[in-house]
This record gives sequence, C-alpha cells and structure tokens, in this order.
Amino acid sequence: MEAKERILQKAHELFHRYGIRSVSMDEIASQMGMSKKTLYQHFADKDALVGEVFAALLQHKRQDCMDLQQASENAVHEEFIGFDNMSEMLSSMHPSLLYDLEKYHPEVFTKFRSFIGDFVYRLVRTNLERGIAEGLYRPEIDVDVLARFRVATITISSNPDSFPNRKPNLAYVEEQLLDLFLHGVATAKGQELIRKYKDQRLKTEIK
Repeated sequence: MEAKERILQKAHELFHRYGIRSVSMDEIASQMGMSKKTLYQHFADKDALVGEVFAALLQHKRQDCMDLQQASENAVHEEFIGFDNMSEMLSSMHPSLLYDLEKYHPEVFTKFRSFIGDFVYRLVRTNLERGIAEGLYRPEIDVDVLARFRVATITISSNPDSFPNRKPNLAYVEEQLLDLFLHGVATAKGQELIRKYKDQRLKTEIK
C-alpha cells in the first residue's frame, strides 16, 4: 500500500473514532510514524485530507449500495441488509463527525449532502418502486415525497439539536427511523417480511 493510501486509511480511522476537529495533522503524522513535512507532501492542508478521505468513503459506500441492491431478495430485504451494512460503522462513529464536517469543512460537507440528496435519493426511490412492483409497499404512496422524507431522516441522528444528550448511538436512532418508515409504507405482505427479517436478526444476535 502506498504512503498516500495509508495516510487516508489512518485519517479515516482517527476521524471516525474522535471526530474531525480533535484530530490534528500533527497527530496523524505521529500515528503514521512520519514527519509532518512528509504528510504535507501528499496533502496541502487538513481540508484537502478531509476531502479525499470523504471522497474515498462515498465512492466505497456507493459501490456497497449497488452490490447490496443486486444481492437482495426483495425491496424489504434490501433495506435490512443495507442497514446492517451501515450499522457497524454508525455504532462506532463519533457523534460530532458530521457536525465537524459541516462547520469546519463546508465544501466537503456540501459534497456529502449532494451524495445523500442525489445518489441516496435515487436509491430509496428505486427501492420504493421495486417494493410496489413486488406487492410489498402500498401502491398509493407518493414515491417522490416518501423518498425525500426518508433521505431527510438519514442524517437526523447526527443533529445535536435533535438529540442533545447524545445518549442513543447513531445506529440505534437510524434503526428506529427505518422501522417506522418500513411499517409506514408496507402492505400486509411487506409487514410479514419485516417481521421475518427482524426475527432473523434477533436470532443472530442471541447466538
């Protein structure tokens, strides 16, 4: 692995664990066992490093989502395995990460918001259309409105105004929101599948 890739990997790890603001370029260099001068040979400043870390993360998540969509049994299953794919990351992600990104690296945050508003919106909309075609989601729902609603809820767990005490972790909040969303759009057939996949997850957790 090249030095630049190793720096990106380490920076991602530190940002994820401690938030962005609290991790300095000095600390990243120290963790890498290199001089800060060497670090700056690869990245002009912290903003450039943050930008590349998130660009790589979003590209990885984009591919993950497409792969999971292809691997899913149905629209409800797609939602469950998509959440499971994200839950480990959300459970350990520092709660200030997205807040730090928005406040201190606004251009990078704008790209993140574009990813959510464009790619994730299209993914959710496709899932809703698929669910209707499969008889799992109610045919009378407004696909555009509910896709936009779902997208709006995805980042709510990281909003300090919404959860000021920070007691529930991000994965727990997102799980509650997903559960509410799925039950709201599902037909009786879809409700059966929701129960099925929730039971399967519970059995896996007990083992």
